Amino acid sequence: QVQLVESGGGLVQAGGSLRLSCARSGRTASTCAMGWFRQAPGKEREFVAAINWNGIITYYADSVKGRFTISRDNAKNTMYLQMNSLKPEDTAVYYCAARINTFAVVTTSPDYDYWGQGTQVTVSS
Repeated sequence: QVQLVESGGGLVQAGGSLRLSCARSGRTASTCAMGWFRQAPGKEREFVAAINWNGIITYYADSVKGRFTISRDNAKNTMYLQMNSLKPEDTAVYYCAARINTFAVVTTSPDYDYWGQGTQVTVSS
């Protein structure tokens, strides 16, 4: 089993920044793809960003491209999402996800094995 714990959410004004963290523990895997998803009230969960096992390859949703940056520190078993120029429409619960034993970038939620509990991000206008 893999446990994922998100942190770093909160309330911020439009134009501000937040950095989310996702700490991974439990079963170790030399190759583990990770990603961020979000779900706003009344909406389906949507893809935000993904990163491959060694951090070389990243992929972003068009809505966050140029504003968000995904990264990881495998020595710390932690993934990050730096969110800049935040907009009210970024308000959502943000979830991190992991899929072990893959070299690929994973962008679709059904392909992830493990999920965190989520952290709330609220952007005020």
